[in-house]
Amino acid sequence: MFHTSHIEISKSAYKKNIQYLKGLVGSKTKISSVVKGNAYGHGINNIVPLAEANGINHFSVFSAAEALQVYDAKKPKSEVMIMGSVDDNEIEWAIENDIEFYVFDNDRLDKALEIAEKIKKRARIHIEAETGFNRTGFSYDQLPQLVKKLKDNQQYYFLEGLCTHYAGAESISNYVRVRDQIGLYRKFARYFTHHKLIPIIKHTACSAGLLMYPTTIMDMVRLGIAQYGFWPSPETQMFRFRKEVGDINHLHRLITWKSRVMVVKNVEAGEFVGYGSSFLANTKLKIAIVPVGYSNGFGRSLSNKGRVLIRGKRVPVIGTVTMNTITLNVTDVPSVERGDEVVIIGKQKRLSISVASFSEMSNDLNYQALTRLPADIPRYIVK
Repeated sequence: MFHTSHIEISKSAYKKNIQYLKGLVGSKTKISSVVKGNAYGHGINNIVPLAEANGINHFSVFSAAEALQVYDAKKPKSEVMIMGSVDDNEIEWAIENDIEFYVFDNDRLDKALEIAEKIKKRARIHIEAETGFNRTGFSYDQLPQLVKKLKDNQQYYFLEGLCTHYAGAESISNYVRVRDQIGLYRKFARYFTHHKLIPIIKHTACSAGLLMYPTTIMDMVRLGIAQYGFWPSPETQMFRFRKEVGDINHLHRLITWKSRVMVVKNVEAGEFVGYGSSFLANTKLKIAIVPVGYSNGFGRSLSNKGRVLIRGKRVPVIGTVTMNTITLNVTDVPSVERGDEVVIIGKQKRLSISVASFSEMSNDLNYQALTRLPADIPRYIVK
């Protein structure tokens, strides 16, 4: 009740994905479940308990706001790490609640040390190395100053980690750049070791790094899109296909997005459908209206080219996607009636519409299509 669509999350698919990924990671490497972007559209409150049930007790987020959501959803012994935004007034909350956070510039380090001294509790920090992504992180030439500050203030922090992020590990076109980043990260690690600053964990691998560059699997890997059943790119899938002798079905998507037909009606030949004149009926049509539009994450760019499943058949979206509705041409599915299930992403009988095909129709990435699904769409755990 009180919603126009809903999302189903498969716990059995999640379990299979984690089992496969644990096999690649190995028993000595920790897994951090990346749940930024509302757990890639799957819902933080859904994924945190699922991950914990599958032996994962570390979670990575982008912001303090997301960290708070995980903190409220997790078990007491699970850990949270903020990889991005932490305002000065949020650092005290993070330190007080044992939230780990990246430190990638002197301002954040100074503020963390200042607050740790004030509240008499050590900050749990991960030093981020700038290795070529050119977003956040200390550059190599900043190390002398950084190391001195760290050595002079060891009573105010725990050096939880030394980390970096790779610039496009999912694409072979970035091979040289990524290899250079791996090499530079090792220089950072050697520098820290030489000055007797030993991080508790070293971590650099995201999903693509894990799948494409085994040398990036260190003390911890940060699993993002792969845990949700999606390959970071077709190249990563083909790389594993070649490595694993033809089996490419190790990752299973968790998500199914469903709605229902709101009304069915006929349109005469020569009539336009929807706003403007983007679709003209050249013959008599039967159409179905579904209460999902661009405000619900079904992009306007899918006007006149989107597809959904109804009664086990793939049918086209016609006319312009509106804020709250889409129109389907169901002329070839004459039995369609009000209340029929509509699958926007997922399987119905023998057919399926994957997030990949959904995003290809709109020229979006998997990541975009998933994270644009509004948080207020109800999400339910299913088998």
